[in-house]
Amino acid sequence: MSRDIFEYNQGMEQDRVDTILAQWRRERPDLDPAPMGIIGRIARADRILGRAIEARFAHFGLNRGEFDVLATLRRNGPPYRLTPTGLFPALMLSSGAMTTRLDRLEQAGWIARIPDPTDRRGVLVELTPQGIELVDVVVASHLENEERLLAALTAAEREQLAALLRTLLIQLEQSSDR
Repeated sequence: MSRDIFEYNQGMEQDRVDTILAQWRRERPDLDPAPMGIIGRIARADRILGRAIEARFAHFGLNRGEFDVLATLRRNGPPYRLTPTGLFPALMLSSGAMTTRLDRLEQAGWIARIPDPTDRRGVLVELTPQGIELVDVVVASHLENEERLLAALTAAEREQLAALLRTLLIQLEQSSDR
């Protein structure tokens, strides 16, 4: 980060990352800690947001991973079913973790495993009527919670942040796929 930008930020409200950056600038003036500012803020925001999101899901007896399964099935549209393999790309889980998650959701009555009519050995994971009802309530509550969490940003700032994060994520995903 250039000295001009750093000095400009001095008039702004400071966060914990600013303290860390100032300490590094003092101790190692030969290094530019600007990347730490971005990565550190993303990491801290992820932890804080993650706790708030998990707390909202817990209110419904779910964790984030379980919500992800239900939401993936729901947003795929009727008949709200996929093969376990079809769930993998959206959830990025090992088969063992997927099985555990599906077992819990099935025991709660929110999904059912049904035989795949196109593959005698296969199974489909399907939202039950109770699962559809639950995910519809939870997603509305989740979006309200996310709206509350982003209240410090204007609509234009949200659009700008989303665009910047999209650009970063596209590059990171392409790099990790290599």
